[in-house]
Amino acid sequence: MARPVGGRLLAMIPIVIAALLGVAFYWGLWNKDDRLPSTLIGRPAPVFALPPIEGRNDGLSSEDLRGEVSIVNVWASWCVPCRVEMPLLVELAGTGTVPIHGINYKDAPDAAVGFLSELGDPYTRIGADRNGRVSIDWGVYGLPETFVIDRKGRIAYKHVGPFDRRALEEEILPVVRRLQAEDGS
Repeated sequence: MARPVGGRLLAMIPIVIAALLGVAFYWGLWNKDDRLPSTLIGRPAPVFALPPIEGRNDGLSSEDLRGEVSIVNVWASWCVPCRVEMPLLVELAGTGTVPIHGINYKDAPDAAVGFLSELGDPYTRIGADRNGRVSIDWGVYGLPETFVIDRKGRIAYKHVGPFDRRALEEEILPVVRRLQAEDGS
């Protein structure tokens, strides 16, 4: 007995779905653009006010991110990749090109202070995000993460993971310079 035409079409559905999934996985594996999109790009930074880490007099709030182009770096002393990028942050801070602010994520106060004492402190201001709530509002899901903020306090760029010299010079600083030129900084 021959199968009805509708039965053959129904039997093909799993094959078509498997083929589409295969194409999607193949594209995902070989796609050369490894940047992760952020829904916050172009939007104001989340409203927040964080206290300072121990030993510092200045916390960090969303109000501190208005009036000049700046960088916000989310870090922790227990984060190994944060150690990798810290020398570049310290070097960048030394140039005075752009203020760098830090959000210290779920860190013990003495560990954060020790980390900065050991590796250098590039931050103009640091806020202690002890429970991680503010970092979640920023869309942080892995450390470190670095954001470029425009003069109006909007997120213009997001870099996930530690950045190297190439990423700093070819991705992050061009955004900073463009915003500074647009804003007349």
